[in-house]
Amino acid sequence: MTSLGKLFILLGVLFIIIGIIWSFIGRLPGDLTFRTGNTTIYFPIVTSIVVSIILSVLFMLFGRFK
Repeated sequence: MTSLGKLFILLGVLFIIIGIIWSFIGRLPGDLTFRTGNTTIYFPIVTSIVVSIILSVLFMLFGRFK
């Protein structure tokens, strides 16, 4: 198997894991949802802040061990 094939398999598994985790933290209190008729607009503000903090901490930790 080529390295590109392994990369695609790794990315697919990573996206599956992220999707499973996202289903647990997907809609936090503070996320805005607007419904009018058949239209729903969803703004995941708090979820974005939480994900940003988690990624910042992870990148900071990986940066120290570099």
